[in-house]
Amino acid sequence: MTDEKTTVQEPTSTGEVVATGAELEQQLVEEGDIAADYIEELLDIADLDGDLDIDVRAGRAYLSVSSEEADALNTLSKPDTVTALQELTRLAVQNRTGRFSRLILDIGGSRDARADELSALVDAAVARIEGGAASASLPPMSSYERKLVHDLVGERGFTSESEGEGRDRHTVIRKA
Repeated sequence: MTDEKTTVQEPTSTGEVVATGAELEQQLVEEGDIAADYIEELLDIADLDGDLDIDVRAGRAYLSVSSEEADALNTLSKPDTVTALQELTRLAVQNRTGRFSRLILDIGGSRDARADELSALVDAAVARIEGGAASASLPPMSSYERKLVHDLVGERGFTSESEGEGRDRHTVIRKA
């Protein structure tokens, strides 16, 4: 008798079949491990010290890089640099697994710093609406950042939607 594991898979709107449940969790852990190896190699090449932490949250692998040395990751933690490294890391994961990765990379607390910036943008937009504007548009941002903005807007009792295409995709906030 063989011991077979049954996995549940669901088709997406494009017909692609993706894993769910325990299989998905294992895939995300694998993504995190591959990403950690890739980033660790980068840190070695750059002669930088960093501690790596892998987590799985909300259907995504998260990789955080931190350092006890205050300035050790300053160059890598700039928003554009983190975005570029995240894309390269996702490609490295995809190259090894054959699957698209939605991995999130945080270097030196850059994600928390960006979340604070987004919160300030939402606060300013809400103030414009409370001052009489019908709506307020935010600058273009990534899908992950737009998701954070939608959550923040909802918490403040307003509504939001994404508009535009590609790199011009942005969030528009309105009264609920």
